[in-house]
Amino acid sequence: MADTVPFTLLPPEMGRVELRATPGERFLNLGGVVHGGWALTMLDSAMGLAAATTLDEGGFAPTYETSVKFLRPIPANIGEMRVIGTVISRGRSLVALDGRIESLDNRIFAHGTSTCVVPR
Repeated sequence: MADTVPFTLLPPEMGRVELRATPGERFLNLGGVVHGGWALTMLDSAMGLAAATTLDEGGFAPTYETSVKFLRPIPANIGEMRVIGTVISRGRSLVALDGRIESLDNRIFAHGTSTCVVPR
C-alpha cells in the first residue's frame, strides 16, 4: 500500500502507530482538495497497523469495518501530515481502534474508528 499511497511508518509502540504522509496532487478531487479516499486509506492503514502491534508474530487481523468523519477539507498545499492509529480495546476476537489525521501543528482533519477481526 505504501507504494500506491506513500507514507512513512514511525517506530511503532504496542497499540499505537504513527504514519507521516504528504498527499500529492494526484490525490486531489475536482474541488482542488485532497480526496476523502486518501484520508480513508491512510486511516485504515494506520489503524490496521496499530492492531497488528497486538498480535503474535505472523498474526493477521483484517478490517471488519471502518468509519471516517471528515472534519475539514485537506488543502492541496498542506504538506506533511500525521496519521495516528490507536488500539482502544483488544479482545480475543476483535480489536477496536481510533484514528486521526492531523497537521503537524495539531489541527485535526479527519477522525476514524475501526474494528479488526482476530481469526482463531
